[in-house]
Amino acid sequence: MERLHHCKKRSIYKMRSSNMRLFQAITLRVFLFMLVIGSIVEQGKGNSCGSTFFAALVQLIPCRAAVAPFGPIPPSEACCAAVRTLGQPCLCVLVKGPPISGVDRTMARQLPDKCTANFDPCEFGK
Repeated sequence: MERLHHCKKRSIYKMRSSNMRLFQAITLRVFLFMLVIGSIVEQGKGNSCGSTFFAALVQLIPCRAAVAPFGPIPPSEACCAAVRTLGQPCLCVLVKGPPISGVDRTMARQLPDKCTANFDPCEFGK
């Protein structure tokens, strides 16, 4: 009888030990998840772009000729209206984002000035 009681204690101890390890593993994963989310939120502070990268890119289609490499033309009124509507945060997301075929980033950065949009320049290196 005492041996059975001893075996029960051992199995309860093993269950508690495995539950504790499971709890620690879950806690670690939650902590890492929160750390990653926190860094993403920190990077996005002050960036109130409500569009996805692709949606912002589509909105700037009227500016295609103004940002084309090798012979850009001045931005059209439709382009400037799109730049003003899109806003500085979304324009910066596009300019800082992955390379876009057929887009000269230097020309894209100049759109707010050429369109008199009164945006702060995009901050690079952050």
